[in-house]
Amino acid sequence: MLNTPTRSATPYTVLVVEDEPTLATAVAQRITAEGWAARVASDGASAVQAAKQLKPDLVIMDIMLPVMDGLEATKRIVAERPVPVLILTARDDESDKVIGLGAGADDYMTKPFSMRELIARCKALLRRVERAKVIAKNSENEKILDFGSLVIDPAQRIVTLNGEQVHLTPTEFDLLATLARKPRSVLTREKLLEEVWDWVDASGTRTVDSHVKALRHKLGSEMIRTVHGVGYAFEPPADTE
Repeated sequence: MLNTPTRSATPYTVLVVEDEPTLATAVAQRITAEGWAARVASDGASAVQAAKQLKPDLVIMDIMLPVMDGLEATKRIVAERPVPVLILTARDDESDKVIGLGAGADDYMTKPFSMRELIARCKALLRRVERAKVIAKNSENEKILDFGSLVIDPAQRIVTLNGEQVHLTPTEFDLLATLARKPRSVLTREKLLEEVWDWVDASGTRTVDSHVKALRHKLGSEMIRTVHGVGYAFEPPADTE
């Protein structure tokens, strides 16, 4: 298991998008204390431009921003170049989180939050990127998961439903593939956190729930079955041979 983000000596670059100067400064200082480089943008439009120039390893994105909101900025940033995005929201509303994940974000945090938890989430996302590279390499020769109307190609990371390609975020794809590799088998939230996010504790189980809701929104609610109090199972479409 990857316990810490690992790569060359070059520090990670984190783009912090927050219009509250005090909070933006505090987050940037905490990131710098980790040995990473931090760049601050105060609105969505400048964040999109900064992401093009910096090519950051991670983006921390507030939803409520002037000029361009965080959801639209996230969509444009991830469309330009895949990058993990951690959204910040002042509302503990599940629908807001699902919309944020649907825009291309990989995780979310509700304000107020502790800096310790923020850094832990950032490290988890950076680990997931490194882990995804290994998984992609190992999936080059993996067989296509053909469930009739739903086809998952692990090597090309493409999902089609009824012949139409479905746009999934990297995290959504990894979650779906992890469940689909063991059809009808129940995977606990903790197991999914370990396999998809490389988290070693249960602090992010609500993140799993929100990503499942986002997947259901794109694929249909019947494909992922909830086992209350335990986790989730992939249910192949009825037309699967």
